[in-house]
Amino acid sequence: MADFSQLLATCERTAFKLEMRDQYMTGDPGYLAWEAGDVIKAVREYADWTTTAQTAIARGVDMRRVRIVSEPVSTYITFEHAVTPGVNLSAGEMIRWLPRRLASDLALPGNDAWIFDGRLVQFCHFAGDGAWVSNDETEDPATVKLCAAAFASAWDRATDHAEYRI
Repeated sequence: MADFSQLLATCERTAFKLEMRDQYMTGDPGYLAWEAGDVIKAVREYADWTTTAQTAIARGVDMRRVRIVSEPVSTYITFEHAVTPGVNLSAGEMIRWLPRRLASDLALPGNDAWIFDGRLVQFCHFAGDGAWVSNDETEDPATVKLCAAAFASAWDRATDHAEYRI
């Protein structure tokens, strides 16, 4: 099984992420820095991610992420929204937000997923408290089609980061 960095390094056209959780790794140093009131330090904690994304985007990869969120948003989503300009947008990634109530009629996968070049999906598995558990990949055409369609539907309904207010 390839890890995310290997999958992104071999990606040629698109890397789309569908996020559907209201909380992720709350013990993460970036989150803890933000929680302590230091947004600049929080953004710096994700410098490796920003560089990784910039490298892919410089190769011509279209990186997009849609976050499906409950409203009112959780504290963690407030954090993500606050660091998105310095972490994701500064790398060239496009981010949109979709209130969960507007996603009720969409067919969505059971887990967060990266869709690479419309040919491979990497599912991201998390524990109930948001701790990362594992990833697995599939190239099954039906699964890839479901995830790509889910991403496209969510993306079309979602609000650009610049317009989304928490």
